[in-house]
Amino acid sequence: MDRLRNGWRLLWTKALAGAIFVGRLFTVLLAVPIVWGARAVNGLRRRLARPAPRVPARARPRVLLIGGTINHTTQVEQIAAELPECETVFTWYYGDQPLELMRRLRWLESTALGGKLRARCLRYLQDRNLPLDLGGTRGDYDLAVTCSDLAIPENIRGRPIVLVQEGMTDPEDLIFHIIKRLRLPPWLATTSSTTGLSHAYQRFCVASDGYRELFIGKGVPAEKIVVTGIPNFDDCGRFLKNDFPHRGYVLVCSSDIRETARWEDRPGFIRKVQAIAAGRPVIWKVHPNENVARARAELGRLAPGALLLDGGSAEEMIANCDVLITQYSSTAYVGLALGKEVHSFFDVAELARLCPIQNGRTSARRIADVCRQLLGLPMLAPSPERHRTEPALPRT
Repeated sequence: MDRLRNGWRLLWTKALAGAIFVGRLFTVLLAVPIVWGARAVNGLRRRLARPAPRVPARARPRVLLIGGTINHTTQVEQIAAELPECETVFTWYYGDQPLELMRRLRWLESTALGGKLRARCLRYLQDRNLPLDLGGTRGDYDLAVTCSDLAIPENIRGRPIVLVQEGMTDPEDLIFHIIKRLRLPPWLATTSSTTGLSHAYQRFCVASDGYRELFIGKGVPAEKIVVTGIPNFDDCGRFLKNDFPHRGYVLVCSSDIRETARWEDRPGFIRKVQAIAAGRPVIWKVHPNENVARARAELGRLAPGALLLDGGSAEEMIANCDVLITQYSSTAYVGLALGKEVHSFFDVAELARLCPIQNGRTSARRIADVCRQLLGLPMLAPSPERHRTEPALPRT
């Protein structure tokens, strides 16, 4: 009977995975004529339009920093702190039509454009008393910095853009290759696998030499890539000093797979976690974008002894754990940098090759210097005060 039940469960999950993939593929193929038609119209409009007036040189260049997830937002905050000679202004993640229409219809709730993540970003920016220009409506920025190029709004196109790697990228699939070959908007993938494929930026600051090779393989021009490290992953040792009360457990950092229109066998993953834990205590940190009620119900049914947390600093939890189990989470890099036993849906040896460089929290300064090069500003001499901005740890 158990064999029959397991066979039926496997058949059902495979069918569900296939249905979700077919739906994503249909959406991408449906977008092809729409995108090509829009490109033709926009090309004609640009040819007929008058040249944009030149922005006069300013004593303090204006830089727009685009947040999104808390990871995005805390990274651009640190970069802004390294640009004291510039007027830095912040916004939540935003896009043009049709993305704005889809957002209003609440079709993008699982993304950085959705209401939940937007509200979290805005709350963080307001709590830190950072200057705001939501949607970049003031315009005339001399430079924009973003951690995701899946959507590049029209009001920053034509201006210098610095793209900063946010963390781990999702695996490539058939949809990635269709989008790359047909040069479709990267957001159609609904995953971060297409990071870098907008080609709308002047520089792409990445985490390591390994990632430089990976993005070149995706089709990013080598001359645009600068290995700077990334601010939230460049000094993982600092998380060892924390007040998280637990020690000596197996930590799970799950991903928002189902929330981003992909299939996941969560019951099977929970059983795998139980096997690795082998009786040791389990703490389960859900992704900020996950459906917490569903995750709690599944865990209560299949692993009732596990402690589920939907807030707190995942990095501090990793610092205190014995074993880290992830799916597609960038937190795997924190575990590797701290010498933990790490399990991931990715090949762990490959993750070790890609692991962000540990440069003592100087990544934000290095990215700021890339911004200065594009703005034609002189480099500032390093000083202890220049890279000590302390972002609030994500406690989502």
